[in-house]
Amino acid sequence: MRKFLLASFLTLFSFISFAQSDIGNIVKGSNADANYLVNGYVAPALSVIGYGLNQGWYNTAKPHKILGFDLTATVSFIKIPTSDLSYYVDNTKLTYIERLNGPKGSIQSGYVPTVFGSSQSPSYTFKPYVPGVTEFNGAPGADLSSVPVIKNSLPIPMAQLGIGLPKGFELKVRYIPTIKFGNNSSSNFGLFGIGLMHDVKQYLPGIKELPFDLSGFIGYTKMTMNVSFDPQNPQYNQNGVLTSSATTIQGVISKKFSVLTGYAGLGYNIATTKMAISGNYDIKNTGTPTTPISINTSAASNGPRATFGLRLKLAVFNFHGEYTLQKYSSLTLGFGISVR
Repeated sequence: MRKFLLASFLTLFSFISFAQSDIGNIVKGSNADANYLVNGYVAPALSVIGYGLNQGWYNTAKPHKILGFDLTATVSFIKIPTSDLSYYVDNTKLTYIERLNGPKGSIQSGYVPTVFGSSQSPSYTFKPYVPGVTEFNGAPGADLSSVPVIKNSLPIPMAQLGIGLPKGFELKVRYIPTIKFGNNSSSNFGLFGIGLMHDVKQYLPGIKELPFDLSGFIGYTKMTMNVSFDPQNPQYNQNGVLTSSATTIQGVISKKFSVLTGYAGLGYNIATTKMAISGNYDIKNTGTPTTPISINTSAASNGPRATFGLRLKLAVFNFHGEYTLQKYSSLTLGFGISVR
């Protein structure tokens, strides 16, 4: 299980490290110009993270018996729609820079890659445009369409513990202690989540004896990530802070067939992911990062969801897979150990 989570986190952190290394390319022109470009570049990723944190909470609607427990690890592949591979740059909304139609091209508004999009860097120029002198490259995308296995999906790993309580309740806890990543001590990641499942079938006369399980579920997850954009030059204090708070409310139904359990959930996601960037940047391409910049952007991940899954239980080992229909649909795979 530890190797499974580590491999998933390495994929996620590789993507984040890619983003952090290129985001400085669009902190140019002015604070307002940088806010406009960074927001378009990272907004899809913020939305994907919000949806990803609401995945993988359950694989049955039956709460554990008192002190029964499970330890489960999952990875959710959040599908990135084609519309999120690029965003439109309107030159009339920029003050000191403009988009070019290719290197040494004409000044023209148009589409450029988001963090998920093409690996080809867009071209910009400082005003006034002097071909070959004032041009610079913007931020390329990670081109996830070329990555084997995930193919335009971002993997979000998760681990959690579930424990049975009296009266048909089950408490679920997610916890990842603050861990460092990248090649510096300033970049770190931490996560905490709590969920509660409750058997509601017991209150429904006429159906509580029928051979299926029905529960209500609510879960909350909070993630915090700190990133140093230029750890080799700490005097510039180029940092990013990413926070995400995600809540999901669902009704869950399941039916067991020997070692197989089919389950489904219907509910709603409420999530907000924010990113703040600060520090001194070279916004005029003078060669020295001297201008203080403050960038704040956010994205909501709200909307209905429907989940359909299947679990295989062999002794105390569980293997499950599920597909969730939502704005950013996802495939979740998981395994764990379950007792009682």
